[in-house]
Amino acid sequence: MAIPGTPLLLRLLLPPILFVVLVLLASAAVAEIRFFEIRSDGQPTIPLDEFGFTHRGRLELNVSGVSLPMKPRPPGPAELAGVGFFLCTGDSWLNVRKQLEEGEIACALQSDYVKRVLTFDKLGTRTSAGAEFTLDDSNQYTLVFANCLQQQQLRVSMDVRSAMYNLDGKSGRKDYLSAGKTVLPWVYFLFSLIYFVLAGLWVYVLHKKRLTVFKIHFFMLAVVLLKGLNLLCEAEDKWIIKRTGTAHGWDVLFYIFSFLKGITLFTLIVLIGTGWSFLKPYLQDKEKKVLMIVIPLQVVANIAQVVLDETGPFGQESLTWKQVFLLVDVVCCCAVLFPIVWSIKNLREAARTDGKAAVNLMKLTLFRQYYIVVICYIYFTRVVVYALETITSYKYLWTSVVAAELATLAFYVFTGYKFRPEAHNPYFAIDDEEEEAAAEALKLEDEFEL
Repeated sequence: MAIPGTPLLLRLLLPPILFVVLVLLASAAVAEIRFFEIRSDGQPTIPLDEFGFTHRGRLELNVSGVSLPMKPRPPGPAELAGVGFFLCTGDSWLNVRKQLEEGEIACALQSDYVKRVLTFDKLGTRTSAGAEFTLDDSNQYTLVFANCLQQQQLRVSMDVRSAMYNLDGKSGRKDYLSAGKTVLPWVYFLFSLIYFVLAGLWVYVLHKKRLTVFKIHFFMLAVVLLKGLNLLCEAEDKWIIKRTGTAHGWDVLFYIFSFLKGITLFTLIVLIGTGWSFLKPYLQDKEKKVLMIVIPLQVVANIAQVVLDETGPFGQESLTWKQVFLLVDVVCCCAVLFPIVWSIKNLREAARTDGKAAVNLMKLTLFRQYYIVVICYIYFTRVVVYALETITSYKYLWTSVVAAELATLAFYVFTGYKFRPEAHNPYFAIDDEEEEAAAEALKLEDEFEL
């Protein structure tokens, strides 16, 4: 029996198909080797990218198609020394801004706190140039383009290619992942193995308890498998980027599985929250509406994630898409809580009126626990992990990924354990002693505040 009706199913499948098409159209990923197009821009500073360097870091920078129109005359070589690229740490940038405010310097390129990479006085009559810069002090640097002639209305147009990497201490091989992310391929791979092992255990449980298996249990298996495949593709994606600087198409698989994983996880929470397959074989209209809201919003959230990953942290649309992603993610997380609240309300009313009060009370307790765990999971992965990313040193950015994956793993294990197929579970038989104890507990129970 299908979860929703056929028309609803078609409407739910349309957003995923649209998302896959959009990902395929935008699959020209540039990963850690980035390309930027600057067109007639007169900003004094334009941050382009950031990277965590070790003691053997290197930047390869290439510019082409440089156009520097300035009225009433084009800039001379001396003036072009104030136009170019530099590297700067977060602390150094604060000192540069202080120098600018106090009038010690007129341009960021004049500061001793920055590392000048390439200035346009080296161009001469050419429209392209390249530079290679080596760093011997480990830190997180931001690549910035500075235009100190903005008051003379110089508007720059050019194409920029940047490749930042660290050299391995033993082999000298290039590592295009930032210093705090270089272990991520192994982290994702190990977690993917854990999920595949969990999938195997779940198949064993389903086979052993096949007489008490519901359709929701097969849906749980699909969620675990998609999570494992998503992590495996992410591990491969990060590994290829680590070695070559580009994803070579693995990012497309990662985005597709990431989207499917997000859709199935939120759908699973909604289905469990409504009691589908456990308590009833159908979804009410309001519950179908939740799915129709969550799935399109997940499409938007994943599109925002693609844009953020492909444009880098300082892309022109990054801030807007980051706000869209956070808003949509919060709305999705809040929406999936409503079905659990509805189930708790219905079970509470049934527990006070139905003769099977003990069974309903046990169901109510189970859904309360799940509601609390869902809230903790959402809070930890959306708030605590973000705070951890903010306060953690750039060398240990991988710890926030590990924390998020451990929380997700714990949530999956809890969900599988509490809603596993079992002959003697809260939904079925209960002996007389348990019924009397539960009925007594129901009389003494305080009102549950959501």
